[in-house]
Amino acid sequence: MPDFNYTAREATGAQVTGTLTAGSEQEALSSLAARALFPVKIDMAQESVSQAKQSGRRVASKHLTPFYSQLADLLKSGVPLLRSLQLLEGQSSNPALKYVINDVKDQVAEGTRLYDAMRKHPRVFNELAVSMVRAGEEGSFLEDVLKQIATFNQHQEELKGKVVGAMVYPAFLMTVGTIIVIVMLVKFVPEFAGMFSSMEEKGTLPWATTTLMGMSEWLQTKWLLLVVVLGAAIFAAVQYLKTDDGRSNFDRFRLRCPGIGGIVRSLAIARFTRILGTLLKNGVPILQSLRIAKDATGNRVLSETIGNAADNVSGGKNLADPLRASGEFPREVVEMISVGAEANNLENVLIDISDNQERKTNTQLELFVRLLEPMMLLVMAALVVFVIAALLLPVLRMSQGF
Repeated sequence: MPDFNYTAREATGAQVTGTLTAGSEQEALSSLAARALFPVKIDMAQESVSQAKQSGRRVASKHLTPFYSQLADLLKSGVPLLRSLQLLEGQSSNPALKYVINDVKDQVAEGTRLYDAMRKHPRVFNELAVSMVRAGEEGSFLEDVLKQIATFNQHQEELKGKVVGAMVYPAFLMTVGTIIVIVMLVKFVPEFAGMFSSMEEKGTLPWATTTLMGMSEWLQTKWLLLVVVLGAAIFAAVQYLKTDDGRSNFDRFRLRCPGIGGIVRSLAIARFTRILGTLLKNGVPILQSLRIAKDATGNRVLSETIGNAADNVSGGKNLADPLRASGEFPREVVEMISVGAEANNLENVLIDISDNQERKTNTQLELFVRLLEPMMLLVMAALVVFVIAALLLPVLRMSQGF
């Protein structure tokens, strides 16, 4: 809990200063009142302010992965949880993570369960990690769960690295192409305005040239309006995506979007089946496993589908039927789940599905990037050809007139 520096007066009027620990400023005021002190000034101590700022920061997955893995190794070696957290706090080089581990350690020392202590830091430990740790604590296989979370995070980081690496060149092409077109419209095209003025007055200027000149003039005079509109649109989109409807609609769009929809779906299913298979293999009941694993998809549409499937399973139905009825899961995946459940080998089948879906995702991603690069080159070439043609057509007509 944070420390507060205070200045107060006693009933006699004497002024006193000091420091006290409290959960909030209101709690600190109540503590002073209980001691018959009348507060004059109260501020959070500078160290506590710094710690509060650290607690509100996100921690990158690349820092969390070693934390989970090392905590699992320490626990598996017989080191008590409190001592393990203390050791990891001392080793951490990330200030935000260091503060969070310290806070989790203090809460565990007070008797709080590990998952409850982690839940108080949602910007660091996501719901999936908290739910898995809870299952591990209740099922006495915390070390295995922590190792699985570390492996899961590592897979995510590797995939993210592949995606970022694959998109670097297309993003570079898009950026360079956009800059070239803007420079041509703002600097190069206006030089021809005087040359084409007579043809414009006669109405003999080609439509392509008229369009190009209009775009150039609009960009030069209305660029500030364009910036404001784009900024407002981005702000509105971000705010909308923070709402439940906005997030659900965006996730639905990602699944249906041509080109990337299949990649998003395969990746989400791979995450879900891997976590579900891991939990089932460690003896977690299927209903609890489903409610934990649905958060691994990272997609609200699929999470809702899995949640509905869990409700059907609780009613005595099998898992495959509601997944098949939703239409959100590929047919081959549903069939493998159905066969695995009938053969009482569902956990191993789910891991196999995850491996297959990850291989499928890598193939789809490579193909998408290979197609994206030539498509972007064609778009850039078409824009440049349009600009050049729009400038040359009037020149050719003028030369034919002589």
